[in-house]
Amino acid sequence: MEALFPWIGLLVLILIFLILDLGIFNRVPHKISMREAFAVSLVWIFLSLLFNVFIWYWKGGEPALAFFTGYLLEKLLSLDNMFIFAVIFNFFEIAPRHQHRILFWGVLGAIVFRLLLILIGVKLIEVFDWVLYLFGAILIYSSYKFFIERNEPAKVETNALMLWARKWIPLRENYKGRRFFLHINGKWFATPAFLVLLTIETSDIVFAIDSIPAIFAITLDPFIVFTSNIFAVLGLRSLYFLLAHVIPRFYYLQHALSVILGFVGIKLLLANHFKIPLGFSLSVIVGTLVIAILASLWKDKYAQNPD
Repeated sequence: MEALFPWIGLLVLILIFLILDLGIFNRVPHKISMREAFAVSLVWIFLSLLFNVFIWYWKGGEPALAFFTGYLLEKLLSLDNMFIFAVIFNFFEIAPRHQHRILFWGVLGAIVFRLLLILIGVKLIEVFDWVLYLFGAILIYSSYKFFIERNEPAKVETNALMLWARKWIPLRENYKGRRFFLHINGKWFATPAFLVLLTIETSDIVFAIDSIPAIFAITLDPFIVFTSNIFAVLGLRSLYFLLAHVIPRFYYLQHALSVILGFVGIKLLLANHFKIPLGFSLSVIVGTLVIAILASLWKDKYAQNPD
């Protein structure tokens, strides 16, 4: 029973955060300003680092370093999802004041799905040693896919899920509000907001297939895996409003993500034969990100001033 206390405490803490977020601070729909997004992002980062200190006090230095490395890794990998969020919101013409609420419910669904996937992944690793090799192969393939598809725009209109939803779900496509369903003349209709939520949830599940095996390359402790994932996801909404219009300028970001996924894939393949230190893993992740950012800034500066 004592082993459940940290999990229960964590879930209660997350629930409090979410109630404060949507029920109090964002009760009235409004467009999230850059200043508000920056302030909220700082709050989430502070809470994550505070929890990191708690991990260090409770479990020690190695688990604390694993949490921080996993948190940073998940945060970086989640940046690619922001491209998809921006495309989806623009395609369905969702007003900025309604985007936060949709992302809120998207994050709530992501928490549930990730907990299930992490528990399944941990159990598979405990029972079958070869699953680590499978996860490593998935990450290396994802690294290759990231690289070859780095400049291809997301196509919402030809997405299989969208085609299925438009065929089988009654839709009220001219609705521009924030409600997910409407009851009209005795019939229920889904709205564009619901289609956006459905697409975001599906894209997060696909994303989790990459990100969760990646965190297993850092640690196999299910509590550290889950908390580093969740704290990265909880701050994703504010980070989206802060970086959505800036991320396209980071031309080499997807190159960096490809390198990072390839590295953690190799680390998983070597896990049973050679242990790569956590400090080295953190250095590779941070170093790759810094190089990508500097190279993107240089490219952007050169594009604006070619002479």
